[in-house]
Amino acid sequence: MPAYAIAHLQEAAPHPEIVEYIERIPATFEPHGGRFLVHATQHEVKEGKWPGHVVLIGFPGIAQARAWWNSPAYREIAPLRSRHIEGDIILVEGVSEDYDPTATTKAMREAPSAD
Repeated sequence: MPAYAIAHLQEAAPHPEIVEYIERIPATFEPHGGRFLVHATQHEVKEGKWPGHVVLIGFPGIAQARAWWNSPAYREIAPLRSRHIEGDIILVEGVSEDYDPTATTKAMREAPSAD
C-alpha cells in the first residue's frame, strides 16, 4: 500500500538554508521510491484553519517512508529546514485501491457504545 509523508509547515522568512534544503531533498527520497505529490502549491481552506504550506511526498509503502525519514541523507539536511520553519510532519499509510469504508463502519456499528 502506498504511504505518505505529510508536512504542514508554517510561513517562514526566506533563508539560504531553506533553499539548500529544497534543492537537496529530492535526492534523499528518490532512492526510497519517493516523489513530491504536493509542493509549493496553493491550498484552499474549506473548514477550520490551515495557515502555512502543505507538502506531500508519496512512497511505495510505509517501510520506504520510514527508511527515508531515518536515512543518513535526510537526517543530514533536516536541520536546514527545522532551524527556520516550524511545522508538523507525519508518515501515514494509505489504503489499497480496493478499500471499502463499509468494513470500517460495520466495525463501528458493532463496537460497544460509549454512552
